[in-house]
Amino acid sequence: MSKSSPRGRYAQVAAEISARRVETDIDPSTDRIRELMDLLGDPQRNYRIIHLTGTNGKSSTARMIDALLRERHLRVGRYTSPHLSTMRERIVVDGEPVSEERFVEVYEDIRPYVEMVDAGGDVALSFFEVLTAMAYAAFADAPVDVAVVEVGMGGSWDATNVVDADVAVVTPIAIDHTEFLPDTVEGIAEEKAGIIKPGSIAVLAQQPLAAAEVLMRHVSEVGARVAREGLEFGVAHRDVAVGGQSLALKGLRAAYEDLFLPLFGAHQAGNAAVAVAAVEAFAAPVEGDDRLDPELIGSALSGVDSPGRLEVVRRSPTVLIDSAHNPAGMAASVETVEEAFSFTRLVGVVAIMADKDVEGILEPLEPLLTEVVVTRNSSPRSLRPEELHEVAESIFGAERVHVAPRMDDAIDRAVTLSEETDEFGGAGVLVTGSVVTAGDARHLMKGE
Repeated sequence: MSKSSPRGRYAQVAAEISARRVETDIDPSTDRIRELMDLLGDPQRNYRIIHLTGTNGKSSTARMIDALLRERHLRVGRYTSPHLSTMRERIVVDGEPVSEERFVEVYEDIRPYVEMVDAGGDVALSFFEVLTAMAYAAFADAPVDVAVVEVGMGGSWDATNVVDADVAVVTPIAIDHTEFLPDTVEGIAEEKAGIIKPGSIAVLAQQPLAAAEVLMRHVSEVGARVAREGLEFGVAHRDVAVGGQSLALKGLRAAYEDLFLPLFGAHQAGNAAVAVAAVEAFAAPVEGDDRLDPELIGSALSGVDSPGRLEVVRRSPTVLIDSAHNPAGMAASVETVEEAFSFTRLVGVVAIMADKDVEGILEPLEPLLTEVVVTRNSSPRSLRPEELHEVAESIFGAERVHVAPRMDDAIDRAVTLSEETDEFGGAGVLVTGSVVTAGDARHLMKGE
């Protein structure tokens, strides 16, 4: 690689990785990543793992688990996807994304081995496979005590699934990514169950009955132990509070009262319960803990954030950014907005990927939004505004739908429309439909 400024070198590396087969170009196999990890000396064997899968809530739950573990004075690596602003967000050590300089160093360390695997196979390593190897190598070099690892898609054949995790977390399962995964809840659950390994502890969020049956059957078959939301642990009580919610959680070994979570919605309360149970399960076999320190739990959860998940980025009018990108996720977001905010006029800015269930994503928004501005995000997979406009009109009616070819114009239009009311303080804008949409909006409104 030619010499250049540190920022230039990072941009070069990011571009080189991005030029690989993208996350949505799936060749379902762990053979390539296993070969690469073998060449690297299996760095993922050097620390304990908490592995997460599910359809919704993975990243928020991973951030909570990370915070809880760091509050216990452990050094933690976290690998999540996709990113909102920078590729470095995916690889986090001690609560911070790796620096541009470190990102480049890790890539250059593994690149000769990446090239060897590429040269020896019919299919080159993908964007996601390379980043996964970088994360595992970076965590070993740090070194971390534990890595919190979120799957990219599915479970069994996901590139992250070259580990035998102490704790396997399954967040709520719904239908999504049907171009790559089965089109039934049972089929998706079967694929996601693949991260649950013999002797591990499976921490299961509340699931549809069909998914729960599949997961429990797999737990039995591999000889894992299980903790289920609503049975062994769960949310005992929650109240809406200023800036979030107050919680009481039933853990695996104790009850934890008077917790504040600065995130909105019943789904985030559930994520917090799952995170606490996962850390209890992680701690018990080695440390013999009867329960976690309630003060540490309170401190960790009170400092959690989840960028792009009903994130307030502006006041007067209030502008919310949300990364919901499937029907179940959007339904949860709508329920949360209705519970936590009191808008008299809420205008949506929506950009959705063309390969998603567009109608299913838009339908929950219909009773919530006064009007909607459809646009596109920066991804080449984004549905064209003209096509999205046609679908939105069939749901909202022509008089409530507007179209803008660019995200910045769409946000400006929505802000103007939201202020067409005499109700002081009741105006709002919700930007949603995709993780990329949320990232684009954050960049425009926060400079990130």
